[in-house]
Amino acid sequence: MEILRTPESCFENLPDYDFKPHYATVGNGLRLHYVDARPRHKINNAPIVLMMHGEPSWSFLYRHMIKNVSSAGFRVLAPDLIGFGRSDKPVKISDYSYASHIQWVEDWFLALDLQNVVLFCQDWGGLIGLRLVAKYPERFAGVIAANTFLPMGERKPSEAFQKWRDFSQTIPEFPTRKVIEGATIKDLEAGVADAYNAPYPEERYKAGARIFPALVPISPEMAGAQDNLEAWGVLSKFEKPFLTAFSDQDPITKGADRVFQKRVPGCVGQNHRIVKGAGHFLQEDAPVELSEIIVEFMAQF
Repeated sequence: MEILRTPESCFENLPDYDFKPHYATVGNGLRLHYVDARPRHKINNAPIVLMMHGEPSWSFLYRHMIKNVSSAGFRVLAPDLIGFGRSDKPVKISDYSYASHIQWVEDWFLALDLQNVVLFCQDWGGLIGLRLVAKYPERFAGVIAANTFLPMGERKPSEAFQKWRDFSQTIPEFPTRKVIEGATIKDLEAGVADAYNAPYPEERYKAGARIFPALVPISPEMAGAQDNLEAWGVLSKFEKPFLTAFSDQDPITKGADRVFQKRVPGCVGQNHRIVKGAGHFLQEDAPVELSEIIVEFMAQF
């Protein structure tokens, strides 16, 4: 497997992203990067907050939320998926699969022996993170799902998703920055927008970012569909707190919050939210509101 590693110089002077890098080895020698923000004054016995990003973002997406939630007294972890951010990037598209992404994150999760975790997941952060919840429910205290889903391929994908999938697989140069800009409501400052290009100094670094949409199970025969069906079997019995915090302007995941609320018993009695004025990447549009939602959610533990 040929692997690329983005030079550290690419990550210098990124706006509001001054976290010390941490690394773990996963798979067959891949280096996975993660942010580990420990509060100055930790709330006793408080769960760890695990923030998982999706496609084609990286932990930079959570920079404001990491600081806000950590300042409130909680340890926050935010990994970069393999192929993204500061993590290693296999060159071949065939090096990536739904199963390999789950295994890489699981390797990291178990290496840190994480217990008493609250998952905040968005986009592919849910497709991967919720599978961990289903496999290790005893290690999780709760879940906050935001603009994500766990597809089994039983429904025809939305027109918005199908267009995105086709676009990602056919465009000659994958426009990482423009993808983020096109899925937020507020305009991103130049330095912020540029930070989404930082992990990819050349096109060949983008294999992981490009292939992700094609890995989403859109039929029951696709890899991951059956595994997700089995995961739903666990989530349908998950009684720990499970909150949805979806935005009001995301055509990709619209309505998936109601599926969680209907199927996951832990959703009962939670203060579910619709974050107004936010697009798919609601972490950019409403970081303060999301931070407040997390802190409020943590008060029940």
